[in-house]
Amino acid sequence: MDLEESNKLPELKLDAKQAQGFLAFFKKLPQDARAVRFFDRKDYYTAHGENAMFIAKTYYHTTTALRQLGGTSDGVSSISVSKTMFETIIRDILLERADHTVELYEGSGSNWKLVRSGSPGNLGSFEDTLFANNEMQDSPVTVALFLSFRGTGCTVGLGFVDVTKRIIGLAEFLDDSHFTNVETAVVSLGCKECILPTEYTKLPECRNLHDALSKCSIMVTERKKAEFKDRDLVQDLSRLVKGSVESVRDLVSAFEFAPSALGSLLSYADLLADESNYGNYTLCRYNLDSYMRLDSAAMKALSVMESKTDANKNFSLFGLMNRTCTAGMGKRLLHMWLKQPLVDVDEINSRLDLVQTFVEDTELRQDLRQHLKRIADIERLVRSLQQRRAGLQQIVKLYQSGFRIPYVFAALERYSGQFSSLIKERYLNPLKSLTDGDHLNKFMGLVEVCIDLDQLENGEYMISSAYDPKLTELKDEQEKVERVIRELHEKTAIELDLPVDKALKLDKGIQFGHVFRITKKEEPKIRKKLTTQFIIVETRKDGVKFTSTQLKKLSDKHQKVLEEYKNCQKELVSRVVKTAATFSEMFESLAAILSEMDVLLSFADLAASCPTPYTRPEITPSDAGDIVLEGSRHPCVEAQDWVNFIPNDCKLVRGKSWFQIITGPNMGGKSTFIRQVGVNILMAQVGSFIPCDKASISVRDSIFARVGAGDCQLRGVSTFMQEMLETASIFKGATEKSLIIIDELGRGTSTYDGFGLAWAICEHLVEVIKAPTLFATHFHELTALGHEANGSELLTKQLFGVANYHVSAHIDKSNQKLTMLYKVEPGPCDQSFGIHVAEFANFPASVVALAREKAAELEDFSPSVTSNDTTLEVGSKRKRECDSADMIRGAARAHQFLKEFSELPLEKLNYNQALEQVRKLRNNLEKDAVGCQWLQQFLVKSSPTVQSATGVMKNVMNSSHSSTNEETG
Repeated sequence: MDLEESNKLPELKLDAKQAQGFLAFFKKLPQDARAVRFFDRKDYYTAHGENAMFIAKTYYHTTTALRQLGGTSDGVSSISVSKTMFETIIRDILLERADHTVELYEGSGSNWKLVRSGSPGNLGSFEDTLFANNEMQDSPVTVALFLSFRGTGCTVGLGFVDVTKRIIGLAEFLDDSHFTNVETAVVSLGCKECILPTEYTKLPECRNLHDALSKCSIMVTERKKAEFKDRDLVQDLSRLVKGSVESVRDLVSAFEFAPSALGSLLSYADLLADESNYGNYTLCRYNLDSYMRLDSAAMKALSVMESKTDANKNFSLFGLMNRTCTAGMGKRLLHMWLKQPLVDVDEINSRLDLVQTFVEDTELRQDLRQHLKRIADIERLVRSLQQRRAGLQQIVKLYQSGFRIPYVFAALERYSGQFSSLIKERYLNPLKSLTDGDHLNKFMGLVEVCIDLDQLENGEYMISSAYDPKLTELKDEQEKVERVIRELHEKTAIELDLPVDKALKLDKGIQFGHVFRITKKEEPKIRKKLTTQFIIVETRKDGVKFTSTQLKKLSDKHQKVLEEYKNCQKELVSRVVKTAATFSEMFESLAAILSEMDVLLSFADLAASCPTPYTRPEITPSDAGDIVLEGSRHPCVEAQDWVNFIPNDCKLVRGKSWFQIITGPNMGGKSTFIRQVGVNILMAQVGSFIPCDKASISVRDSIFARVGAGDCQLRGVSTFMQEMLETASIFKGATEKSLIIIDELGRGTSTYDGFGLAWAICEHLVEVIKAPTLFATHFHELTALGHEANGSELLTKQLFGVANYHVSAHIDKSNQKLTMLYKVEPGPCDQSFGIHVAEFANFPASVVALAREKAAELEDFSPSVTSNDTTLEVGSKRKRECDSADMIRGAARAHQFLKEFSELPLEKLNYNQALEQVRKLRNNLEKDAVGCQWLQQFLVKSSPTVQSATGVMKNVMNSSHSSTNEETG
C-alpha cells in the first residue's frame, strides 16, 4: 500500500483524557511477543507499540502510517485499521503466517476487556469473521506433546483437538532422535499449533523436536509442566464426549503419557468453558500405521499442498484435484485425504469402485454435482447451531440443503450398474435412514411450520406468525395499526387536495417513525394548513416531512407493537435454534456422506475430463506384487498449458529393478520422472484414478523424498546438512514397504566425499532397508552397482535388484547442439551434458568455449591405449569407451592383482626371485587386459606406481637381508 493510501487510514480520534486513560491500561498489559492486540473503536480498530510497528511494516509497507499517542516521553506508536483491513490482517496472521496469536479488546478510557482471541490451531471466535465471505478450506488442529526419554529412545504422548470437526484424539508411540514419527503425525493431522512444556526448550534432546516442528510451519506454544497432568481428565472428557464414562476411562487408561498431553490441551483450548461443547465431541485413538506416512519433505517434494509461489492452482496436487462442489466440506475432506493416504487394500479398492462408477456413468456424475452445488457448508452451520450462535438464516440454509437430498437419493437410486450394491451400502441405505420421519423430514417439517418462508424473497428471516398464539395476536394488531395509518394517509390527501403517493407520500424511518412527506414544489400550496393543522418535523431538499397528532399516536403505537413482536420473535428464534440443534448428529452424518461423495465425484471429474484420460490402478498388498506404471505422466506438469508431456514407463520389480539408478543430463526430466512415480502412488492410495495407460501398485506404508534441499540459515542448517538430516530420517523411518525417492544426493560436498556417501547410502538402502527406490544422480560411477556379475567370480560383493536407467538426449555432431528427448530408457548414461545446458541458459560463447577447453584438460587422464601400443595420444580427450560392465570386470581383476601383490612372501625371497614373481603377476594381468579397455587404462596409469613399488621393494628386501646377516653374524 503506498503513502497516498496510508493517508486514507481512519483518523485516530482520541482526546487527551481518553489517550491518558488508554495508555494507563495498555502499559499494564503483560508482555507477549507473539500476541497481536487490536482495540475496537466502533468504526475502526487500533494497534499500539510493537504491534503497530509490525502492522505498518508488514501490511502497509511504510512507517508513515504510524501516529504517536500521548506525549513524547510516555507516548506509544499507534496505527488505525479499517474494518476491511482488520479482516485481511487477521486472515493472514491466523491462516497464512501461523506465527502469532490475535487478541481483540473492547471498552473505552482505561476500562478495556479481552473479548475475542485466536491462534493458528484454534481460530476460536474469529472463525465467523475469517470465513464470512470465504470457504473454510482446511480444518486447523492443535496438538500437545509430552515426552519420556528412556535410554537412547523416546516415548511420545500426543493429544490433539480439532474444534471444527469436534474430534479429540490420543496417540502414543516410540520415536527416534530426529522425531520422525512426530513429524509424520503432525503432517497427517494437519496440525497448525503445538503445545509443549516450557522446560523442553532447555533440553538438548528437544532441539531436533523444535526443528521438526519448524519444518512443518507449526507454531509452538509453551506451557508450564504443571499443566501437563491427567488428573480429572476422565471426568472432563466425559462431559465433552458422546458416549459412556466407561468407554472414555477404558481408552484413556490404555495410554501412559498421552493423557498428560491431552490434559494440557483441554486447559489451553478452554473447551469446558463453553457449555455448547458438552456431549458434542468424539474421542478416538490415532494410530500412525492407519495411513501412509508422509513427512514435510515428501509433502513439499511431491507438491501435495498449495503454495503462495504457485503460478496457478494446477501447480499442486490439491489444486489440481480440487473440483469439489459443496461449500467447503469437500475441500476440507480432500485436504485430509491427501495427508492421510490409505494402506488398506480393500478400502482403497472401495473408493476406486465408486470413482469408476462416476467415471463410467457421466449422467449420474453430472446430476450429483449439480445437486451438490446447492448444498451449503453443513459442518460449519451445525457448529453454529451447537454454539447457539446461529439464527434463522443458518437454519434456512440447512433447510435448503436438506431440500436437495431427495434429488441426490433419486439420482443414486436410478443407477443399476456394476457397483449398485456398493452404492446402496455406502450411500442409499444411510441416506434412507437419515431422511426418515424422525430425522431430516422432521427437521424440514419444523422449519416449514416455524419460519415464514414467503418472506425469504424479501431477504427477511422471520418466525411465521402462525407459529405462536401471542405472535399471531401481535401480528394482527400490527396489521390493524398499519391499516388505520393507511386510511389516515388517504383521508389527509383528500383534505389537502393532493394525489395519494404521488404528491403526498407516507414515509417510515427510525428517527421519526411514520410521517407524511411532500416535495418543496407542493409545499407553498398547503403552507397555511401545514402551519395550523400539522407539525413540521424536517425540511430538506427532497421535501418537507410533517405529522399530525393522530399520526404521531398511531406511529408510536405501531412502534410499541413492533418492539413487542421483535422481542417475541427473539425468544421464539432462540427456542427454534435450540430445537434445531437436537438434529446436529443427523446433519453431521449427512455432511460426512455428502463430503465423501463430493471428493470422489471430484476424482471422477478429473479422470474423465483430462485430454488424456486417467486409468484405474490395480492395487496389491505391500508384501506382494510390483510397482508397474506404463505410460505414466506427472498430473500437475501435464496440466500446464505450455507442456506437451512425454509419458514414461516405470517398472520397479522385486529382485530385478527394485532399486533404480537414473542418470542423464540436467533438464532431461530425471526429477520430474521420479516425482511423478511418487505422485501417482499417492493418488492411487488416496483412491483416485492416475495418469497412466496401465498401472499395478503394491501398497506403500510411506513415501520418503530427498529432493532439492535448500539452505535453512535461520536454523543454522546448510544445504548439505539438510540433505544429510533428510537422509538420516529415511534410514530411521523407512521400511521395505516404503517408497524412497532421492534426487542428486551428495552434491553439497566435495566430489569424493559425495560419491562415497552416495555409494554407501545406495548399498545400505539395497541391503538393509530393501525398499523400492528411485535414485537420480550425476555420479555416473554409481551405475556400476547395477551390473550383474555375469558368472564371474571376481566380484567380492553383488547387489541384487539394482537396475540402471537414463533419460535420453541427442547431440548433433555437426554443431554440438543438445536435444532433450525426455524418454527414460534402460541402461546407464555414459556422459554429462552440463556445458550443453549452460548453452541453453545463453552463457556467453567465450565462457562456453573455455569450459569445453578446461573440461578436456581435466578429462585428459585416460588416453586411448591398446595392448600392443602404449604410445600416448597427447592432448586427446578421454574417450568413454569403457562401458560399466567393462569397468566392473576390470576393477575386480585389478583388485585381485593388488591382493596377490600384497601377499607376496618377500621375507622368504631374494630380490631377483621377488622381481620374477611380480613380472608373472603383471604378465597375467596384461593377458587378461586384452579386450578390457578399463584394465588397459589401469595398466598405463599403474606403470609408474609399479616401478616405484619395485624400488621400495628392493630397499625393503636389502634392509631385510642386511638385518638377517647381522643376526647371523
